[in-house]
Amino acid sequence: MRTFYKSLIFGLMVSTYPLTSIAESKLELITVNTKEVPNIQVLNGQIEAVNKSTLSAQTSGSIEELNYDVGDFVEKGKTIARIKSRTQRAGLTQAQASVGQAKASVGQARATYKAALASAEEANANFKRIESIYNRKLVSRAEYDKAKSAMKTANAQVGAAKAALDAAKTGVTAAAARKTQAGEQLGYTEVIAPFSGIVTERHVELGELVTAGKPIMTGISLNELRVTTEVPQGLIKGVRKYKQANVYILGDEPAIPVKSLVFFPYADPLTNAFKVRAELESGLNGIYPGAFVKVAFVVGKTTQLVIPETAVAYRGEVTGVYVVDEKGNPLLRQVRLGRKLGDGHIMVLAGLDDDEKIAQDPVHATFYLKRSAMAQAEAELENTHE
Repeated sequence: MRTFYKSLIFGLMVSTYPLTSIAESKLELITVNTKEVPNIQVLNGQIEAVNKSTLSAQTSGSIEELNYDVGDFVEKGKTIARIKSRTQRAGLTQAQASVGQAKASVGQARATYKAALASAEEANANFKRIESIYNRKLVSRAEYDKAKSAMKTANAQVGAAKAALDAAKTGVTAAAARKTQAGEQLGYTEVIAPFSGIVTERHVELGELVTAGKPIMTGISLNELRVTTEVPQGLIKGVRKYKQANVYILGDEPAIPVKSLVFFPYADPLTNAFKVRAELESGLNGIYPGAFVKVAFVVGKTTQLVIPETAVAYRGEVTGVYVVDEKGNPLLRQVRLGRKLGDGHIMVLAGLDDDEKIAQDPVHATFYLKRSAMAQAEAELENTHE
């Protein structure tokens, strides 16, 4: 009998020696109480890319370069494909030549206009001189009519020169527009990535002849993602009211932060469900378009017992907490837990009552019990000696 108690005491002392200071410290308690928690409704959702586009040809020609293929990552601004540009370059060269010719025409028309102005000023001055002399009966009527006709002709030439100058300027504008258009057509021979992303489809082959509107490549961006889900009509009111949600990929993994919710203002006529989009933060890792997720919407508020997650003890298949009785002794009690609240607390569905006290640290409570057992064993050993 003595050997048994000595072995028990020795074993307890060996197991608790490294944690003697913990076992001897005061047991910290927590008072169980209720707290208002959100009422959650979990629905299925699917991740999709915000930026998804199909790049198409904007000019005609044959494909002479394909720099990326399906699955490749493309940086924003990189050339995805190149269309043979011989025809477009010739068009630009011709348009540039037209601009030069139009500018030369403007120069000629401006010179003609200036000459016409000078001639008109001279004709007007000569008519005024002849008219003054004619009024004094010093020249004939024929001389007067000749000066007047010359003045009218010179003024008409000014008007014609001005119209020609304006037409030449309009020609320059038109030629410049044709040059710009030709430059754009040449620029269209390079298909540029509008955002950084992954190529998901390639629609053409090298050397293939394409026309404007022909799809070339489709890609998505993994930087900006969102989740779409269908909310039943009976839940949409609460979802709209609280505007709060968390996204989960698998089980109890950490929630994916939701930046905002976008509500479609109409229901699907077949399902009577409303589409809701959850906008996610940028630059998330480990999530991909097309994957199914769980979306936990807040649809109301409820009162529930809550305890810190750190107070829960897991003993094999038993989940419990150490409830402290009136004498200060911790006893393991099985509880049924609900969902985690995300702030370090977890809901208790059964096994505890309001105002009960539990041990804050289950490890500390375990060694507290071992110390009590050791003390009891020592007391029984002393009684045996007596």
